[in-house]
Amino acid sequence: MARVHNDGYYVLDLTIDLSNEQEDAKKVLRIVRPDWDLDNIKIKHFNDGITNKLFGVSLLNDPEDVVMFRIFGEKTELIIDRDAERQTFVKLFATGSSPPLYCAFNNGMAYGFVKGQTLGLDMVTEEKIYRQVTKEMVKIHSLENTDKEQKTYLYHKLNNYIEALPSSFANPKQQDRYSTKIPSQEKLFLEVAEIKSHLEALKSPIVFCHNDLLLNNIIYDKKADKVGFIDYEYAFYNYQAYDIADHFAEFAGIDVVDYDRYPSKEFQLKWLKVYLENWFEAKGHKASDVTSTDIERLYVQVNKCVLATHLFWGVWGIIQAKNSSIDFDFLEYAQIRFDEYFRRKDAFLSLVLP
Repeated sequence: MARVHNDGYYVLDLTIDLSNEQEDAKKVLRIVRPDWDLDNIKIKHFNDGITNKLFGVSLLNDPEDVVMFRIFGEKTELIIDRDAERQTFVKLFATGSSPPLYCAFNNGMAYGFVKGQTLGLDMVTEEKIYRQVTKEMVKIHSLENTDKEQKTYLYHKLNNYIEALPSSFANPKQQDRYSTKIPSQEKLFLEVAEIKSHLEALKSPIVFCHNDLLLNNIIYDKKADKVGFIDYEYAFYNYQAYDIADHFAEFAGIDVVDYDRYPSKEFQLKWLKVYLENWFEAKGHKASDVTSTDIERLYVQVNKCVLATHLFWGVWGIIQAKNSSIDFDFLEYAQIRFDEYFRRKDAFLSLVLP
């Protein structure tokens, strides 16, 4: 029997079995789409995610009304606070920045579909696209900070991730990579402490951040000419500059990572100018008040923060390599992020605020 949560979504004691997904999904649909003819539905699988399994369900004669099902990855509770994720869904739906959450069940959730296409590697650098991205990002960053401590949760989460790292891998190939190519747990704790001392000195505003703005999490609706963000499972209060840095780092791609695509300073300054114009307006100032010093300051903050994104997703990759059943080489991805961290570290830490 489903109950209604105080925040308005249904809660159902159900564990969806992916080998019986259609029948299990119907148990949810009977509640959230009671008028549907469940003998005439179709399922579409989305294979872009590397944390969860994702599929959408619609009527055969009405493909526009889609209910999305996200089945949580194995042991992702080690890295994701699912209660906080549901709260984020509700909070952002109220501001028009997220689809509605329909139902939470034991190993996942059902929610609304965001129409459009995910961004490609070329699209993300188009001015008309990144103007929309900056606008949506500022909208989220401008949400009232209701956190009593007004601090970033980045270091708490990073250190918890490092604490949760496996001691070894049963697979010999993975173990060889883990022991020879991946920094030790002790080394990672030291790197986090060092980066923390640098980032705290930047005085970047603490705002509500998405923290995972890879291209597949940004949807462009060509008809409406706007973008929307999806998958807020890593959202938390963090440095404003971190969210931008994380997005820039994702220009390199996921399946084939190429950091030659990391945006140049010239591109970043243009992008950051647009962001700051939106940010100033959101704070009641004029867009024309943005100065070259403001832009240069944010550039320095962002490129120092990108080091923290490499640590975060590197450690995340190790945990996923140990626990995830998704077909993706998480340990190789972790190594790539750590390699890029050490390659860029000296140059980025040497940047000086104007």
